[in-house]
Amino acid sequence: MTGSVEQRLKTQGFDIPAAPDAVGCYVPVLRTGNLVLTSGQLPFIGTELMFRGKVGQDLQEDDAVQAAKLCGLNALAQIKACLGSLDRVIRIVRVEGYVQSADGFASQSRVINGVSELMVQAFGEAGKHTRIAVGVNALPLNAAVEIAIWAEVGT
Repeated sequence: MTGSVEQRLKTQGFDIPAAPDAVGCYVPVLRTGNLVLTSGQLPFIGTELMFRGKVGQDLQEDDAVQAAKLCGLNALAQIKACLGSLDRVIRIVRVEGYVQSADGFASQSRVINGVSELMVQAFGEAGKHTRIAVGVNALPLNAAVEIAIWAEVGT
């Protein structure tokens, strides 16, 4: 374990996993200037997709919150792979959250709170961010949640 961000997460019961491989023709993380942007991250543990289906039909809201946290940890893993250390993150700028939602499910913001709260646990005030929380009909691989993160970084 390295760095204070990872130590804070560890005390909350979270470990940064190895950065997942891309599942298509794209890069999973990209730095441009002082921003690091992740591609959409799914709720993988290793190569296993953990949460599948529509929230409000196949999964309960609490399951989706856990999926969002897992996506957030995978996004942090991508950022760490790009930078070498999460301690180089100055601020989490934006969280983009997509929830595969059953008709009538309207609690996408509560689901995406899972990753928003994780960012604050990791980075304190610098973890507060802008955000979108969108309900969609389908996600890649039938994932329940997909998350992308924008982070401002130092040199």
